[in-house]
Amino acid sequence: MRQDRILLAHGSGGTMMRDLIEEVFVARFGDDILRRMDDAASLELPPGRVSMSTDTYVVSPLFFPGGDIGKLAVAGTVNDIATAGARPLYLSVGFVLEEGLLIDDLRRILDTMAETAAEAGVRIVTGDTKVVERGHGDGVYINTAGIGVIPDGVDLSASHCRPGDRVLLSGTLGDHGIAVVSVREGLKFGTDVVTDAAPLGDLVAAVLAAAPSVRCFRDPTRGGLASTLNELASASKTSITVDEDEVPVAPQVRGACEMLGYDVFQVANEGKMVAVVPQEQAEAALAAMRASRYGGSAAIVGEVAEGHAGRVYVRTSFGSRRIMDMLVGEQLPRIC
Repeated sequence: MRQDRILLAHGSGGTMMRDLIEEVFVARFGDDILRRMDDAASLELPPGRVSMSTDTYVVSPLFFPGGDIGKLAVAGTVNDIATAGARPLYLSVGFVLEEGLLIDDLRRILDTMAETAAEAGVRIVTGDTKVVERGHGDGVYINTAGIGVIPDGVDLSASHCRPGDRVLLSGTLGDHGIAVVSVREGLKFGTDVVTDAAPLGDLVAAVLAAAPSVRCFRDPTRGGLASTLNELASASKTSITVDEDEVPVAPQVRGACEMLGYDVFQVANEGKMVAVVPQEQAEAALAAMRASRYGGSAAIVGEVAEGHAGRVYVRTSFGSRRIMDMLVGEQLPRIC
């Protein structure tokens, strides 16, 4: 392409738009279905129920330690599909590009998306591109929608949580939120904090194989672990108690939260998974998490109980107990 920045003409539907799509987008994603350039992708699905999810990503800044908006978009939708116990298969991608965006930055984002999709084993099969005037788009917005297939016999729901179940967390809290805010606010730490954004389909599959009676999975994104557990407790009409000492948090993330006045339980994560499993399968599920690529720091962090339906508690290091509230408002705006 002769241009080095996105122009309004790249969204016109003419030759410049065709060149952008063919030379920048299709050249990187390269799926045979996408190369047909049809208005709709024709897909083959194996037997089973379909899991579908969509999300829109508006993170600022576009690039942050360990990732960028492209990695976030692919991993986030893959993980949403995986929470249903599905094997993610196909993605659509929609882009809103701001006039003036460097095409090299766009290429960098697309390369990350292609790499993350390949790691997750999903195919990007259709998409759309729009261009908006300078000052109206903040660089890039990305919408992704995904489809996966749920194997026979898998039926996961937050309403399935039962007293005595154990709550597992696949790794350290708050990494993504603090990585983004560190760039936004120009913060420096003794050790780099990088995003945890990652596709977790393989981790979910491993846990399902080891603990086939898993009640549910959730990825604790906006609102963090606090919002996720409150949603689970409310849906199942149970209470959940988390042991503060068992929750893995990197020291630099804990320090940043203390300095900034954030509750680490409410900070966003993009590469972590919460699983609720029966007590007798908890150790097997934990071992499966720890054996997977992104679960080395996994831990059993809490348990489900009767009474006080919809309440979540934290058992503190001092032996007391406090309520873990859902996030009210925006602790970290434009985080995903």
